[in-house]
Amino acid sequence: MPTLFDPIRIGDIDLANRIVMAPLTRNRAAAGQVPSALAVEYYRQRASAGLIVSEATQVCAEGQGYLDTPGIHTAAQVAGWRRVTDAVHADGGRIVAQLWHVGRISHVSLQPDGQPPVSSTGRRAETRTLTAEGWVPVSAPRPLRTDEMPAVVASYRHAARCAMDAGFDGVEVHGANGYLIEQFLRDSINDRSDAYGGSVENRTRLLVEVMQAVVAEIGGGRTGLRLSPVTPANDAGQDSDPQALYEHAVAQLAPLKLAFVEVVEGSTGGPRDFAPFDYAALRRRFGGSWMVNNGYQRQTAMDIVAGGAADLVSFGRPFIGNPDLVRRLREDKPLAAFDKKTLYGGGAGGYTDYPALDRAAAA
Repeated sequence: MPTLFDPIRIGDIDLANRIVMAPLTRNRAAAGQVPSALAVEYYRQRASAGLIVSEATQVCAEGQGYLDTPGIHTAAQVAGWRRVTDAVHADGGRIVAQLWHVGRISHVSLQPDGQPPVSSTGRRAETRTLTAEGWVPVSAPRPLRTDEMPAVVASYRHAARCAMDAGFDGVEVHGANGYLIEQFLRDSINDRSDAYGGSVENRTRLLVEVMQAVVAEIGGGRTGLRLSPVTPANDAGQDSDPQALYEHAVAQLAPLKLAFVEVVEGSTGGPRDFAPFDYAALRRRFGGSWMVNNGYQRQTAMDIVAGGAADLVSFGRPFIGNPDLVRRLREDKPLAAFDKKTLYGGGAGGYTDYPALDRAAAA
């Protein structure tokens, strides 16, 4: 019977344990959306995780939606991330890059030449984003033209190659939380009438094309995917039939032999029972390594792995205040709280200054 603390091989990546650091946006990138020196230390401190999934990292300039988030599409960004991956590997860790395009969750001030963000739709999301002026409503998007879709797919493929050049062990495509891919998946957002809208087959087309392109570039064994079938994050209304939609999507991807699928169960950062969904049925359609996320605690995480319902568990906010979360979970030690005021933006405070157990005890 496996435990949360046992090693596992997912695709082509060997992990020391099944505890994963989930992607966490922290808005601390330097000029040019390059990871800062602080990011090197931040990720190094958390290298005991079986796997780190990097903060969401835009695949192109148009993919940015928040102030000071990093990219993975320029030479400077690749060099910045190389310092991060080298530090994680030096401490025995494994790290994949989360590839991100925000779609309509952006603001014209963050877009090239002040252009509108792009999406599956022209309808504005009822949510806010962080800009140089603070938290403001997102801008109205324009719908992508059909002839623009190959370039979108190509941006993910290019970013995947950049991630490997930066020394990452693989990538996780962000298909969750109301960002671009989910804007195409859900019929609550997607109002298109072309080959990327309407039927379930059409609405999953972008996801499938992106995953095929990334796998063709770096291999299925180094490629993962994050999904959130029912979350309302970023004004993502419920699909008319989420079970059928996501089962179809996962079944289409099974032949690619992905390293893993990570599923956010329930409302991201909120109730796990937000809406009914049969996650076990989704897993059966996939067949590969299965990672679960959202609200797991030590006992529930141990139970789901021991029971075989998941292979790995990803933890988000617990990793913020607990750089040594793996040790704390293994030894059943108390978890430190984190400062909500320093989650987004700033410097070392609330980022790299949380103490590990030994230092906390000595303080």
